[in-house]
Amino acid sequence: MNPRPAALHVCFLCNEYPPDTHGGIGAFTQTLGRKLVERGHQVTVLGTYRRAQPSMEDDRGVCVRRECATRLRWTGFWLNGLRLRRGLKAIQAQAPIGVLDGPENAFAMLPLHTGASKLIRMHGGHHFFHTCLGQQPRAWRSWLEKRSFSRAEYFCGVSRFVAEQTRQLLHLGAVPIEILPNPVDTAGFRPLPAVPVIPGRIVFVGTLCEKKGIRQLAQAMPEILAVFPSAHLVAYGRDYTDPATGGSYKQQLEAAIAPEVRARITFKDHVAHEQLPQELAAAEILAYPSHMEAQGMVIVEGMAMGKPVVTSRTGPGPELIEHGKSGLLCDPHDPHSIAESIIRLLTNRHLAQQLGAAARERAVMEFSINKLVVKNEDFYDRCMGARKHE
Repeated sequence: MNPRPAALHVCFLCNEYPPDTHGGIGAFTQTLGRKLVERGHQVTVLGTYRRAQPSMEDDRGVCVRRECATRLRWTGFWLNGLRLRRGLKAIQAQAPIGVLDGPENAFAMLPLHTGASKLIRMHGGHHFFHTCLGQQPRAWRSWLEKRSFSRAEYFCGVSRFVAEQTRQLLHLGAVPIEILPNPVDTAGFRPLPAVPVIPGRIVFVGTLCEKKGIRQLAQAMPEILAVFPSAHLVAYGRDYTDPATGGSYKQQLEAAIAPEVRARITFKDHVAHEQLPQELAAAEILAYPSHMEAQGMVIVEGMAMGKPVVTSRTGPGPELIEHGKSGLLCDPHDPHSIAESIIRLLTNRHLAQQLGAAARERAVMEFSINKLVVKNEDFYDRCMGARKHE
């Protein structure tokens, strides 16, 4: 057993805690929060959510406080900020918070002085994604993010790539940035031999939007089917409103797929995080050709399942997967590169099994919650210790 430090009260600032609509930040917060509680710490989650009434919930010991998000346009900074400040004050009155942990924009609406150590965890903020995807950051959201960073005291990143890119974009200078990857519950995400693998099944998990590379993956299917006619892509994820057209991205994508290929692609709704292992277990290959990620939790979850994973060589991809050893890296902008990697695995099952076994081993050694919870505890302790000596 790992030694347990003195009990902490950690408050995560999170607007997407499950089972509400969530992505990687919500899954991360739940995974780490539950494990911290198991190890004797107090964990609170505070955020604004689209609901009629505020609520307080208990999730395996994690206290989740959901404030109501305003529905009035242009009032979010003021009204949501007011509700968050009131919620934070109420939490502090019950039990002093040691560490406030939130993503890049978390502290923009909070007071400068909170009585807790303020930690920004870089999951990929506005500047990061817009710049890395070749887009111009928006003035208002840029201001909020810069304001948040100016109020934080400590920093960590879920990958070295996101940490160093954000350092440059926000001119953070030589400020220390701890690297703490998003953890995976390797007991929940593990090989499931009882679930039969469906030959030729390629699984994608993620929002149906351009950034996730689903269009290029669909464009790779004709080349894949020419070699492996029984291949079938199953894509799990929410639809996305295309900002350029105001329409459904999924509908646009489906309309662009040839009818003979469309029959070999199935789009399914977002699947609950706790149900995801069952869906992944039936896959022969997992394909995540995202154009850019801060880390990509679905990648390490797939690795923990013992599955061969094809993901992007851009961004933090090489930090997660050793190409040819624990998975394959491709050019996410090139459908041929994606197809080539998938065909290589479909036509060489021995290689696929080798990569899957190595991926599981790497996930357990590098990304397991049991290892990373200790690193997070140590970082929290150092943040609080440094603050006491200021």
